[in-house]
Amino acid sequence: MPLLTIAFPVFNPVAFSIGPFVIRWYALAYIGGIVLGWIYARALIKNEKLWGGPAPITLLQMDDFVLWVTIGIILGGRTGYVLFYNPLFFLHHPAEILELWKGGMSFHGGFLGCVAAVMLFAHKNNISILSLGDITTAVGPIGLFLGRIANFINSELWGRAADPNLPWAMIFPNGGPIPRHPSQLYEAALEGVVLFTVLAVMIRMGALKRPGLILGSFIAIYGIARIISEFFREPDPQLGFLWGGLTMGMLLSIPMIIAGAIIIVAAYRRKAAEPAAPPV
Repeated sequence: MPLLTIAFPVFNPVAFSIGPFVIRWYALAYIGGIVLGWIYARALIKNEKLWGGPAPITLLQMDDFVLWVTIGIILGGRTGYVLFYNPLFFLHHPAEILELWKGGMSFHGGFLGCVAAVMLFAHKNNISILSLGDITTAVGPIGLFLGRIANFINSELWGRAADPNLPWAMIFPNGGPIPRHPSQLYEAALEGVVLFTVLAVMIRMGALKRPGLILGSFIAIYGIARIISEFFREPDPQLGFLWGGLTMGMLLSIPMIIAGAIIIVAAYRRKAAEPAAPPV
């Protein structure tokens, strides 16, 4: 092993077990992302200054929405992985589609599932789709950060071969003897910390008063962050590199950048919400 290469600190993918019940870090990442996101969403809803008046969704509606978005993320994430990343395998092994504990979730599929949940819930409760989308995507980076940390703990989705002299290059136990980029940590930083910080600053500057602005910004910035990360992440072995050296993650992120930019422009063209008049 080169002098500067870090040996991967092998973690137990099982966080803890109670009798026959096994709780994995991956499951805790999803649970933590949903719970922390719900708490942050409630804080945003309570702060009327951020909206220029009462928020377009109540706390009770947000509590109900948590179940909807959880189902959307799980169903969409698994369906996206099956269709985008390994359709032939699951065509011949359909029973394994339900074996979520083995891993295999697609962010892009989970995002589409989340979009479906937002649209259905907003329609059912007669609330703004864009504003509900703003709240949902404002808290999204929390789950993304925890999910990438879980990927790192599980020693999965590791990076491409790195210069052995790179101080943080790592030898992953299932990645061969090659020093690699810890790309999961790059993604945790870009998709989690950076994206959350940018959106939080925008919210403090009044972005929630323009419905769709946070939603569009999340979509566009995530797409950019994902493409950057893909330059360091090893492509899925069953797909490899696609057209022009692009990866599936890059191809799926390009439409996100375009869609996000369109939503941002539309949000700026709308009139921002006026502050509520003080009570007489």
